[in-house]
Amino acid sequence: MKKLIETIKNIFKIEELRKRILFTLALILVYRFGSFVVIPGINPESLSALQQQVEGNGLMGLLNIFSGGAFSNASIFALGIMPYISASIVIQLMGIVVPYFQKLQKEGESGRRKMNQWTRFLTIVVLAIQGPAYVANLFHTLPATAFIYGHSFWFVVYATVILIAGTMFIMWLGEKITDKGIGNGISLIIMIGIVARLPHALLAEVNARFQTS
Repeated sequence: MKKLIETIKNIFKIEELRKRILFTLALILVYRFGSFVVIPGINPESLSALQQQVEGNGLMGLLNIFSGGAFSNASIFALGIMPYISASIVIQLMGIVVPYFQKLQKEGESGRRKMNQWTRFLTIVVLAIQGPAYVANLFHTLPATAFIYGHSFWFVVYATVILIAGTMFIMWLGEKITDKGIGNGISLIIMIGIVARLPHALLAEVNARFQTS
């Protein structure tokens, strides 16, 4: 324990490293704060039904863990970073079977930048599909009184744009952590989301075990 404390002290004595750590912590706080900002137009006090649905559904529960709880909070970050991860996997697979992407992989840094651009474009496409689906689930799960503007088409468009912007902002945070923080920003954001939900997930599992016994 004493060695750990000394190591931490030594880390903070290095000015450049100290700045990077503090910068990373600041962006993580922004990410965690955004996970609790509910989509405008939804009454936060009416989210209990959504939270119960998420806890009783394995897939939704997994999405909620990866989003750090934003999914069950109907947050502006509800879709999290997973659309970007899905797009990245698709682009990597296309690099195996599509000649154009195979060529980009061989172009070094310029090719990597182009592939990153394609990944961002594909992420927006994925979000444009997942956003309305998420809002439709909100309409199905939450009471009508939860929606200040009602079940309108324009609310679906409006909420989808916010969800797309939320995920793109998370991607930007990850890139900034990679460039000016301690590195591996996207991976760090995923880890923070999982760690943030871990105590709640463990408590829910314990409660479920006691109820069934």
